[in-house]
Amino acid sequence: MTMKHNDVKQDDVKQERQRMSEQVRPIRDVAAARKALGFFKVMAITAGCALFVLIVIIVINGGFGKGGPSAVWSPIHGAIYFVFVLSIANLGFKVGWSLPRMILTMLSGFVPVLPFVVERRVAREVEGVLATADAQVALPRD
Repeated sequence: MTMKHNDVKQDDVKQERQRMSEQVRPIRDVAAARKALGFFKVMAITAGCALFVLIVIIVINGGFGKGGPSAVWSPIHGAIYFVFVLSIANLGFKVGWSLPRMILTMLSGFVPVLPFVVERRVAREVEGVLATADAQVALPRD
């Protein structure tokens, strides 16, 4: 009997977690979320280009630790990536993303070409959510 009770309790917990994960968190400040999205888009493209330049420099230079252009561009790329991560956190908190979602988006900056793909997907999704939020705000109240 205890075993069945635990199974039922675990099922209830799983259902509650599923319900909570499916809830849409309302965007409190649509204008701030739009600005955050614009900044994210710029930083995603910049981080993708910076990663591409870093890879080209490393290939031409013959690998890591050889000095030259790699020693100059690596810290610049690191700073650009850091600002990219901040833009993701800023956007994520404003549109109500979960922490795992933000981290996965941040990790996209490690794979060449992926920042461009993620930027388009995130922009499409967030613009849809913002359009819905705008429509809800525009509805007259009785």
